[in-house]
Amino acid sequence: MKIASIETFSNEYVGFVRVRTTDGHEGWGQVSPYNADITSQVVHRHIAPHALGQDATDLAALSQLILEREHKFPGTYLYRALCGLDTALWDIHGKAAGKSVAQLLGSDKTEFPVYASSMRRDITPEQEAERFIGLREQFGYKSFKFRIGRECGHDIDQWPGRTEAIVKQIRKSLGDDVTLLVDANSAYSADKAIEVGKMLQDYGISHFEEPCPYWELESTKKVTAALDIDVSGGEQDNNINVWQQIIGEKVVDIIQPDICYMGGITRTLQVAKMAEKAGIPCTLHCANLSLVTLFSAHFMAAIPNAGKYLEYSIEGLDYYPWQAGVFNPGYEIKAGQLILQQAPGWGIEIDSQWLASANYQVSFNGSRF
Repeated sequence: MKIASIETFSNEYVGFVRVRTTDGHEGWGQVSPYNADITSQVVHRHIAPHALGQDATDLAALSQLILEREHKFPGTYLYRALCGLDTALWDIHGKAAGKSVAQLLGSDKTEFPVYASSMRRDITPEQEAERFIGLREQFGYKSFKFRIGRECGHDIDQWPGRTEAIVKQIRKSLGDDVTLLVDANSAYSADKAIEVGKMLQDYGISHFEEPCPYWELESTKKVTAALDIDVSGGEQDNNINVWQQIIGEKVVDIIQPDICYMGGITRTLQVAKMAEKAGIPCTLHCANLSLVTLFSAHFMAAIPNAGKYLEYSIEGLDYYPWQAGVFNPGYEIKAGQLILQQAPGWGIEIDSQWLASANYQVSFNGSRF
């Protein structure tokens, strides 16, 4: 099974990859969302030249080959582009075996618990609590995550007093029978994060994500050591050496790699297995409703050290209009569980109208068009 062609269909936000093999197999993957049109260019410039004609059966060896050939370009776009190839090849392998990717990874689960994940800071505590209550009634969510602090905030809140107010409001409004998580998005210094973390503990928050600038591992480790609450992180990281440090030094209690930022399923499995050996759970980052959530659901259904729940964005088309009509079937949530499709591969079809409107490129036989 050798790779014959690599096609990309992209706009600014979403980029799909179709891979075809010399023996007639076809699979769909996705590059990381956002600036997906740029990432698709990287697919053809940095990925396709090394992948075309290669054996498609050993995905770890193929990923290593590409990254070694492109060792002078170790930035995030390389990994975001690699994800498109890797996830398309997992789709091919699933279809060839007549199994979903989750089944290919060894899982027979048909559903997986999710937490309702808010992406917003432009919302009052009262408004956030109101929509959480509505979503709990509609979809049966039992766990919710909301934003605190200010992104890369240098200890500054989104507006004065918002963090303490929203923590109090959400707990009061939803009661004690739900699990609450927060995401700080690199908001705090270590000392401030510890101060905020103790307040979070007082309100029974169970999960404190990315409290410090993610590149400051020592700061995050200090917070983890000081608090009883679970500290999580890692969504931005794609370097295996950095992951060895995060896991080996127990920088966080829960690792949160992002499949699209990591370069696909294959490399994310490597990180999850490292964490498993260290006794650390893995709860993937997947903050939008592109295929990253589908990839993550299949992945977490299969790994032995999966966290309690999968992230599931609650932002609709009013906030992320680019999510509209890109693939079928869409996601289904029942009683707080994401229903896993059992069709071979990823079990989806990319919308033909969306494809017709996308920017198109193809690489084959050493050519790019």
